[in-house]
Amino acid sequence: MSIDKGTKEEITKKFQLHEKDTGSADVQIAILTERIAELTDHLKKAPKDHNSRLALLKLVGQRRKLLEYLNSTDTERYKNLIKRLKLRK
Repeated sequence: MSIDKGTKEEITKKFQLHEKDTGSADVQIAILTERIAELTDHLKKAPKDHNSRLALLKLVGQRRKLLEYLNSTDTERYKNLIKRLKLRK
């Protein structure tokens, strides 16, 4: 389960900090969020797919670590990203 190249480029352009930014925490978190959403939809259709469930848990942990890093380094960027991705209620 991976996102296609076009979707990834679209997400990168939407969340990049400058023109050549492809790997900032913002972009990585946005891409992980998209992959998590796709895996969640897949698991609703195939609840016995345990390998995908483990992959989902790994992605959620990775995103959590990146969010903690972003919060500790730049709180304003963190808050803005949370709003844009609608992660917290």
